[in-house]
Amino acid sequence: MEKQPQEVVLIGGGIMSATLSILLKKINPSVKISVFEKLETLGFESSEAFNNAGTGHSAFCELNYTPQAKDGSIDISKAINIAKQFEISKEFWSYLVENQYIPSPENFIRTTPHMSFVWGEEDVNFLKKRHQALSQHPLFATMQYAEDIETIRSWAPLIVANRKADQKIAATHMGLGTDVNFGQLTRFIFKSLVDKGEIELHTEHEVKDLTRLSNQKWAVKVEDLKQKQTRAVNADFVFIGAGGSAILLLQKSGIPESKLYGGFPVGGQWLICQNEAVIQQHQAKVYGKAKLGAPPMSVPHLDTRVINGKKSLLFGPFAVFSTKFLKHGSPLDLFKSVNMNNLGFLMNCGWNNMDLTKYLIEQVMLSKNKKVELLKDYYPEAKAEDWFEQTAGQRVQVIEKNGSKGVLKFGTEIVSSTDGSISALLGASPGASTSVYAMLNVLRKCFPELMKNEWKTAIKEMIPSLEETFDTEESVERSRNWTSATLKLNR
Repeated sequence: MEKQPQEVVLIGGGIMSATLSILLKKINPSVKISVFEKLETLGFESSEAFNNAGTGHSAFCELNYTPQAKDGSIDISKAINIAKQFEISKEFWSYLVENQYIPSPENFIRTTPHMSFVWGEEDVNFLKKRHQALSQHPLFATMQYAEDIETIRSWAPLIVANRKADQKIAATHMGLGTDVNFGQLTRFIFKSLVDKGEIELHTEHEVKDLTRLSNQKWAVKVEDLKQKQTRAVNADFVFIGAGGSAILLLQKSGIPESKLYGGFPVGGQWLICQNEAVIQQHQAKVYGKAKLGAPPMSVPHLDTRVINGKKSLLFGPFAVFSTKFLKHGSPLDLFKSVNMNNLGFLMNCGWNNMDLTKYLIEQVMLSKNKKVELLKDYYPEAKAEDWFEQTAGQRVQVIEKNGSKGVLKFGTEIVSSTDGSISALLGASPGASTSVYAMLNVLRKCFPELMKNEWKTAIKEMIPSLEETFDTEESVERSRNWTSATLKLNR
């Protein structure tokens, strides 16, 4: 029989560790949880508002979640799975509001319509088929589709103003979309956990090494960056949720699974509007189609954001290159991650993904004026003087060994040891939006028997619809009526 973890170390002070902290504490109240964050501020890397898209990724607008097959059919399976996972996230956040872990939901989540927008006959036909396929599912039943310019203007006037009259365009609209400040959510959760005395939280503490002891515990070597002192903290379970740096710490663990992975860093940059007259005319997240060879995180979108109470308008992200694995990381990160275990399949992956390499080079070479020209595809009247450039977050695209080859993995990967004593989260989008589902998967992989038995009731209390398929209108409405009321979202 599996033992309940008694000493747990979580590495990284982002949304993943915050989520896992509460899950573990509610299913095992006696557990001792220690969280270590390298920076002074929590949720300041991948979770921070300007470092991610802020989209409650629910597949309402993200066209890369619904690929088109060669026969023209649309595969909606990934979109449905991601939509289900976001509904689970909203239920968990609603539980946190009702149990005083989140004081004011309107400060981290807001109703913001999600739109997909395309032009040209081929892409219009694709979007129409996508809408027809998705709208048959209860999760997407309220999705609207339009090709006429006046309907689209009523949804997002900026994207059609001064557009060529003969251009064939189409858009979908989901009023249930959200804008989420994951950095603020992270800080809300951690503050409540500390105030309730449920975790030990240490900022400005960097994990330097991980060593497996003879008693099967892990010795986690931690440096207090302010006091310049190092100590070892023992744990029977370790979670590595350190964003891009998770891969470096996973390698330090020495577990066999760590030898199967490598990574390649991809940074992002936004164009941000500073003209209030323009900002107030747009109230939606408008996603388009990614260019050939572009990674999923580079899907272009024109977004309404509300960050720290201030409304902004962002376009991007544009890819930028850095050898850092974190925005506040080291230029040596990429080089430190390459070793004799992964060199071969990393080189193989690079050779077989020259289109991605070409795309990154093109993006790095873009001037601000060239970026504004790309923005004009979504906002024809855009003026360069209304926009400034700002660096977004840093992500690491996961590369997994498959025989002698390296396979580029898009999405979120959970890597765990065979005995379940250590687990790491790698990858990027949809990331934070599906953090609840991701952390439940960590627990399923590391503690399968406990999740099926002792922990099942407590999980169900936090997330009533966890085992729902959301394949009926009744199940969708029941969940959304509760979460919309609790999180103060529009229905």
